[in-house]
Amino acid sequence: MFGFLTYAFMRNALLAILVSTPIFALLGTTVVNKKMAFFSDAIGHSALCGIAVGVVFGLTSKSLSMVLFAVLFSVLLNLVKDRTTYGADTIISVFASVAMSLGLVLLSIGGSFNKYTSYLVGDILSITQTEVIYLSICLVLVIVFWIFSYNSLSADNLNRALARSKGINGKIYDYIFSAFIAVVIMFSIRWIGILLINSLIILPAASSRNISRNTRTYHLWAVIISLISGVSGLLISYYRGIPSGPTIVLILGGIFFVTFIIHSLRKD
Repeated sequence: MFGFLTYAFMRNALLAILVSTPIFALLGTTVVNKKMAFFSDAIGHSALCGIAVGVVFGLTSKSLSMVLFAVLFSVLLNLVKDRTTYGADTIISVFASVAMSLGLVLLSIGGSFNKYTSYLVGDILSITQTEVIYLSICLVLVIVFWIFSYNSLSADNLNRALARSKGINGKIYDYIFSAFIAVVIMFSIRWIGILLINSLIILPAASSRNISRNTRTYHLWAVIISLISGVSGLLISYYRGIPSGPTIVLILGGIFFVTFIIHSLRKD
């Protein structure tokens, strides 16, 4: 049963799952609460533009170019969103469309687009020990941020005017939280994939919300669901010879529908 651990790439993949799924779950609970699902999806879709910008400026590290671009993307998006009367979904759609299109055009001009199609679906088995270390650092930072900022984020989400009267600057927390999402997504995009990354953020939190009765269990169930789905998806994909990312997402989708049924029965 544990024969897969004899392979270094499987050990790295398992470590990546154990480290990254709690990050996705913790960030996802606030993403769902703040109705930012479209935002996190837009960050994922901007990855190609981050790669293209890195190629144009001669950056050898694709991860670095994606992270730098994603943080800039999230800051600019929030700045424009706060200064217009358009709905947030409209601004996010504009930014996501322009970023992805620009990335496709720049990579096509250089004739290198085919090199990066793997980023669309990802490959968790290609993750390296260095990337696992980066994800571990992200986990520590997210936990620290969570400890000191969760109450402020929640207060701002419930009532920004009231939060401001208590001295809580909701915009600052939005910017920091958006930057965290950007960094985590870009560090994970190569092995999860642009098309699937948002599912790992949204589905655990959405499933947890169906069965949780308070804030504590909401976060706990999100982490548990994310871990179980990640580990089981990795093992199933290994023994069945199917892609890991889509397998994990399918398991998450199945859990969501089960929890939705449970939620519906409770209401009845």
